[in-house]
Amino acid sequence: MSATLTAVFTNPVPFLIVLVAAILLLMLLIIKLKVHPTMALFSVALVTGIVLGYGVTGTADTIGSKFGSTLGSVGITIILGAIISMGIDDTGAAKSIANFFIKLFKGKNMELAPSLTAFIMSIPVFGDITMVLTAPIASMLSKRKHISMSTMASFTGLGLFLTHALVPPTPGILAIAVMFEADLGLTIVFGVLVSLVAFFGTYFIMKKWTAKEWIEPNPEMVKGLNEGSTGDSVEDILIKDPDLPGTFVSFLPLLLPVVLISLSSFASMYANPDGVIYKIFTTIGHKVIALFIGVLYSLWLGYKQRKAVARAYEQNFPSEAGAGIGEIMVNKWVARGLIVCLAPLLITAMGGAFGGILSSAPALTPLSEMIGNSPIPGILVPWAVGAIMMTAVGSMTTAGMTAAGIVLPMVSALGISPLAAVLSIGAGTLMGNHVNNSGFWVMGQFFHLDTKQSLKYVTLPCAVASVIAIVFIMIINAVGLLG
Repeated sequence: MSATLTAVFTNPVPFLIVLVAAILLLMLLIIKLKVHPTMALFSVALVTGIVLGYGVTGTADTIGSKFGSTLGSVGITIILGAIISMGIDDTGAAKSIANFFIKLFKGKNMELAPSLTAFIMSIPVFGDITMVLTAPIASMLSKRKHISMSTMASFTGLGLFLTHALVPPTPGILAIAVMFEADLGLTIVFGVLVSLVAFFGTYFIMKKWTAKEWIEPNPEMVKGLNEGSTGDSVEDILIKDPDLPGTFVSFLPLLLPVVLISLSSFASMYANPDGVIYKIFTTIGHKVIALFIGVLYSLWLGYKQRKAVARAYEQNFPSEAGAGIGEIMVNKWVARGLIVCLAPLLITAMGGAFGGILSSAPALTPLSEMIGNSPIPGILVPWAVGAIMMTAVGSMTTAGMTAAGIVLPMVSALGISPLAAVLSIGAGTLMGNHVNNSGFWVMGQFFHLDTKQSLKYVTLPCAVASVIAIVFIMIINAVGLLG
């Protein structure tokens, strides 16, 4: 970076101008000019890097590096998750899960089914994995109950982003709590409480608005499924296909990775690093290994449900009738899963590259310090810094950790407890969930939203939840519950 540009972009104001211009340009390319998001993200990242002074080759190197690192961090998990999705579709497991929630909610408010599933799953599991695993359930219920994917996406995404931002042992908020030496148990308790308040507050405010636009579910996830009744009769909504697997075995492809990853998290916190328990649980609980175990279980379930699998494949892919059960599971499931996840993989990786260009800007630290030195109430400073970081870098974990490093030295001067600061930062990282966040693209692709719809039904609900969360944090802090 040239000395002149370094001096210019150490100043927060020029950087903010570039950030806003980059986002507007990206929106123009994708929404108006219909450029594919992968190419639009690459083009804007290249232009932004050059404007920020990284040079053409330096910008290209950063894009390549961040593209690769993002793909490396989420690529295998998204592929394995997509294969599991194909398995729970063909075996009838997704239909059994949908039936379970139809009975549980008595046919009403079915959007809460994948939303609360995501809320729970996202605590131990990375958000990208949760999106992939809950998308088939949301799509099935959308088709069966005639609920727009705008509603399904809004609240499923909201559920997973809330606990990802606020509840340990999600890695980002866990690391922030450790940095601030906040009580981990209290962080979990109040993180769950704040998340629930923000979720249901946003749900009641936005439910009718999200239902105004009709968006079909992803056709690949609802092949052969008919619409049910739009009324509240449970019997009319239930899927009555023959040979559906039991509820428990249907949930296991989703639950096994969640349980294994959760055990790994607790082993990392409490087990002796040199002990056998630590080694076993951190091995089988590694996100890739845990999801591969989920794939293996899906294959076993597919063999057990081989008649249903063969029938479903013959109905949905008549041109390939006659394929053996082994070929369907180890070849066709993988091929279909790769097709489904190819676009999310590439867009996610390029979104990571764009975020990497922005996160390298030298103005981020002085920008946050400027906020910290402003006269706004102390409890709002960590929230504002977290929001700025999230808007700029596009990763909740990166934004939260960067904000924590900036806020930590000023906690005493702000007059707030470490617990309050941790929760405030977490709430801030819900704001600005947009085009430079890889999860934004994964959510849009798997929940069948275009870019404009993703901004409406992913970005906006998260922003509303962020505001509700910080207001609630301010209230419980004012009455002394946060120390």
